[in-house]
Amino acid sequence: MLDFCVAIRAYNAERYLPEILDALFSQENLEDTKWEVLIVDNCSTDRTAEIVREYEAKWLTNVPLRYCFESRQGSSYARRRAIEEANAPLIGFLDDDNEPELNWISNALEFSEKHPDAAAFGSQIHGKFEAEPPEGFQRIAGFIPVVERKTSVCFTEGKYDRLNMMPPGAGLVIRRQIWLDNVPEDLVLKGPVGKSLSKKGEDIEALMYVKKAGWEIWFNSEMHIYHHIPKTRFEREYLLRFFKGTGLSRFYTRALSCPKWKVPFKTFAYMLNDLRRVMLHIIKHGCQSRRDLIAECEFQLLLHSFLSPFHALFSSQE
Repeated sequence: MLDFCVAIRAYNAERYLPEILDALFSQENLEDTKWEVLIVDNCSTDRTAEIVREYEAKWLTNVPLRYCFESRQGSSYARRRAIEEANAPLIGFLDDDNEPELNWISNALEFSEKHPDAAAFGSQIHGKFEAEPPEGFQRIAGFIPVVERKTSVCFTEGKYDRLNMMPPGAGLVIRRQIWLDNVPEDLVLKGPVGKSLSKKGEDIEALMYVKKAGWEIWFNSEMHIYHHIPKTRFEREYLLRFFKGTGLSRFYTRALSCPKWKVPFKTFAYMLNDLRRVMLHIIKHGCQSRRDLIAECEFQLLLHSFLSPFHALFSSQE
C-alpha cells in the first residue's frame, strides 16, 4: 500500500501537463514516502496520452506514473475513476491546469496526520494569469477558483458551517475510504462536459455528502497550487455561461444541507432571499451592469440561483 496518490483529471491537457509533471517530479521531503501519480484521461483529443508516455520513459523509478482512460466525460466521473484506481488512502486532486508547489505533497501528509478527522482539505490556489483579470475580479475570484487565505480554517465549524462553504476540487486532498463510503458513484452534477457548464458544482455536491456523514472538511493554508488561467476564461461569453451554470447548480447543493422533509421550506426561503438579492443588485447597478463585467457575472449567479429549483424540476422530467 502506498501513502499518497496524486490524481490528475486530464482533458486536452497538453498545454500545461508537462509543467505539472515537472513539478511533481521535483517534489521535496518525500524520502520515506511511497506515492504515485495517476493520470485520468477524460476523452482528450490532443497529445495528452503521448505526453504521459514520454514522461513514463524518464520518470522516477520508485514513483509509479500510471495512465487510465475514462470514457464518460465530466470531472465527477474522472474523479470517481481516480478514487477507484488509486493505491493509497490519501488522494490529492489536481486539475490539468494546476501546478503544485514543491512541498505540496509533504504538507498534505503532515496536515492529514495532525487532523485525523479531516476527510477532505483544500489548498491555497494562486492565479497564474495569461491576461490581466477584469477590474473587480476579486469579487468573483473564489469561483474561478483563486483562493488565498492566511490561516487554515475548518469549513464544518462556526460561520463556515452555517454558510455551507466548501473548498474547490482543485488541490483537494481526500481520504479515499471515507469518500467511497459516503459519496454516491453517480452524482447529479457532473462538472464541465466539453464546453457545457450547465452542471457545475460537482465538488460541492460530493463534499456535502461527506459533511452529512459527520466528517470534518478543512482549508489548509500550508498547501499551495498555481492555477493557470488563459485569457479565454475572462471573455464575457465564457464568464456569463460559467456563472449561469454555477447558479443553476445551487438547488442540488442546498437541498443536501438539510433533511428531505425540510427541502420545500428551505427552497422557498432560499428563493425569497435570492429574489431579494436580485432586486437589490438591479437597484445598485441598474443599466450599468452591462458595462461592468463582474456585476453582470454576479447578476447571472443570483438570477440563476433563484431559478435553480425550476431548472431541477424540469431537468428531472426530461
